[in-house]
Amino acid sequence: MRSSSDSGRRPRQADRTQTDDPQCDGGGGAPILFIVGLGPGDASHLSPRAREVLDRVDTIAGYRTYIELIKPLITGKEIISTGMTREIERAEAAIAAALSGKRCAVVSGGDAGIYAMAGLVLELCRAKGIAIQTSAAAGEAGAGLAIEVVPGIPALAAGAALLGAPLTHDFAAVSLSDLLTPWDTIARRIEAASEADFVIVIYNPRSRRRQDNLDRACEIILRHRPPQTPVGVVTAAMRANARVAITTLAELPNAHADMQTILFVGNSSTMVYRDFMITPRGYSDKYAIDGKGPRTEVDRGG
Repeated sequence: MRSSSDSGRRPRQADRTQTDDPQCDGGGGAPILFIVGLGPGDASHLSPRAREVLDRVDTIAGYRTYIELIKPLITGKEIISTGMTREIERAEAAIAAALSGKRCAVVSGGDAGIYAMAGLVLELCRAKGIAIQTSAAAGEAGAGLAIEVVPGIPALAAGAALLGAPLTHDFAAVSLSDLLTPWDTIARRIEAASEADFVIVIYNPRSRRRQDNLDRACEIILRHRPPQTPVGVVTAAMRANARVAITTLAELPNAHADMQTILFVGNSSTMVYRDFMITPRGYSDKYAIDGKGPRTEVDRGG
């Protein structure tokens, strides 16, 4: 029996785009399903590859909110749209559409592989025994469903850009949604990230059903960080209704936060300068970046 480090699998090629692939234009070959990250929502932040795929497919599957964001780009296409908590239903419908020969794309906000649909689609294929292959390996019909995951700008990158540079050093991302993950697990992860002095990126801080988890998370973090720790609060990043604020850990429970909000809890070195939130990478510890005084012995040593 082979160990996981000697699985007998051939080395994978990096996924290539399907720009010149006949299947992307509706020709022969293996059926293909695209899983597309839409980025933060504004069309100006949609990648060229994502735009190309949306233009070429004839069927789009996605959460209603994301379908509305790209509506001008998908006129005349078949839409598979469901509400929140019905992800499995639309993923199954998208897989079935692709296997039937339709050119189908599953769309997700941000990046499709970060708290989004890529994992569910692949997990469903595994659970149902559906043969799949990377788009780079796509070949003859019958070889399996080809999957191409098209990356998008994730919410943490969009939010960080609006704040300045809160993620310049090590960070951890945690979702406060306990719909699929038990609160005890979430709490342990927050505790570990807080104690290790990671900048903490918090997804899904509050919902109509779940009002208290943010307060509980703040209590955990406050065991390890001072109340004045800077916290960035970004809602609907890069959209027309975007809101950006910088508060403190002590005041965070009072901040406006919902399912479109992403939070950035600073580490021990995070600072605020003017309207920008900055987590230093460490240059000022090694170099005299302020131009005042010589470098230290460590600096001169490289």
